[in-house]
Amino acid sequence: MNSHEMIEALKAQASEKHKASVIRMGIPEESCIGVSTADVRKLAKKTEKSNELAFELWNTDYHEARLLAVLLFEHRGLTHADIDKLMSEVVSWDLCDHLCKNLIIKRKDYGHFISEWILSTHIYKKRAAFTLMASAAIHDKGITDDTLDAYLRLIQEHSDSGHAHIKKAVSWALREIGKKDFTYNEKALILAHELLESGGKTQVWIAKDAIKELETVVKAEGRARLISVNSGMGKGN
Repeated sequence: MNSHEMIEALKAQASEKHKASVIRMGIPEESCIGVSTADVRKLAKKTEKSNELAFELWNTDYHEARLLAVLLFEHRGLTHADIDKLMSEVVSWDLCDHLCKNLIIKRKDYGHFISEWILSTHIYKKRAAFTLMASAAIHDKGITDDTLDAYLRLIQEHSDSGHAHIKKAVSWALREIGKKDFTYNEKALILAHELLESGGKTQVWIAKDAIKELETVVKAEGRARLISVNSGMGKGN
């Protein structure tokens, strides 16, 4: 299918319920089709990856088409500038996280985006820096202690943004680092208590949010990482 046919396929599965859900996330109504992410993934599985097709879908400005585009991009064929431009056009936390978890984290240079975007004033570039930290802590099997220690320092230095979509991602990153093992659970808790005792309003919120989970982790048989005994935790929206 070409991009036009794929848009029509998405529209054929649209519902007012899903459209209302997308609009509540701040997406303009004219940019919403109204398709669940599950249905977007089903369509992606039937389609061969193609950067040309993905860019065509992305450029339609439809939210669901952009979710689909992310799943069709071949990360090896994208430049650093391509990735930066994509994130600069993101206007919602879900597309930000979708880009990070399904595309950027697969690249060997994902760490460069953390270093760059942590300093950005763009809401979703800054959120992406922390989302990538969380994703790396979970999925990068070769991540080093030096890298995780560097992430903790970045959290300490750049955790003062009061925007809800950023501070939630900061807490998410801190919690995921703290679930690597009991050594990093202790390091993450020490940082959280430092933020609680000497941080500003936003850092106090982050600290309290992270501590709720970090103090309840256990080692489960067959699991490499620690898990929380509290259900429904571990995501930063």
